[in-house]
Amino acid sequence: MINQLFIMDGHGIYVWSAFLFTMFSFLSLYLIIKAQLVKEQANFANKFYNLSEKKLATVKAKKINKEILVNSPNYNF
Repeated sequence: MINQLFIMDGHGIYVWSAFLFTMFSFLSLYLIIKAQLVKEQANFANKFYNLSEKKLATVKAKKINKEILVNSPNYNF
């Protein structure tokens, strides 16, 4: 019974190889996008910490900046 699941009447090699290729592609895309997100968050945080006090107060008031900076390890509300 288990063998029939893997063999699939002779089509198993194609089905399972396509499945593995798809999973590998999705995993690699996820990891690449996650790495880019972390990099962009770090860039945003670096720019944020180099602002003057007046500009810093304005930036802190915006909702989108709070959403971005909430994941930054050095940011305190």
